[in-house]
Amino acid sequence: MDAATIAQLDALCEEGWEIWDTFDRTVRERGFHPFIAADYDVVRRALTQHRAPGQRFLEFGSATGVITIMADLMGFEAYGIELDRSLVNTARELAARFSSRAQFVAGSFLPAGYHFQSRFTDSVPGLDTSGYIQLGKALDDFDVVFGYPWNNEDAMMLDLMKRYGNPDALLLLHDTNAGVRAYRGGRLIDPTRA
Repeated sequence: MDAATIAQLDALCEEGWEIWDTFDRTVRERGFHPFIAADYDVVRRALTQHRAPGQRFLEFGSATGVITIMADLMGFEAYGIELDRSLVNTARELAARFSSRAQFVAGSFLPAGYHFQSRFTDSVPGLDTSGYIQLGKALDDFDVVFGYPWNNEDAMMLDLMKRYGNPDALLLLHDTNAGVRAYRGGRLIDPTRA
């Protein structure tokens, strides 16, 4: 990447942490909210390793949009789906400040009618407000999908990709302990051969 892009990514990450700090103080301290910022530097390294300009990128639960915007600045055609409309607005404002073409919609990253049951979780139904309808795209239209799963959501995200995703797509799952793990076709891959 050129120096200008690196500087823009640095500024984006810095602003992302400022937004997170404000959100944590003004929203999370008052009550539970599921948004937790990913480790932007760890995700940035993973995206850099797997970037291929022109590929379509989707973020499950894009929150403030930092990672989706990061993907756009790296050359991906980037999209984010987020349930919380106020976070979608924040992401769109952040994208405008960084002259990003990343697109954000409010809705569920679970396809309509999706149902997942595991021995670790209650049944997780797809919500009626599918983000895919708003994007005009299906999950199998994406080459790289990123998720930051909550407890045991990684199994659900892997199942989503198996049932609805492109079998050649790359699924990047961020884990606070293990960093970003890469999967293709449901299998954990060696990132040096992705």
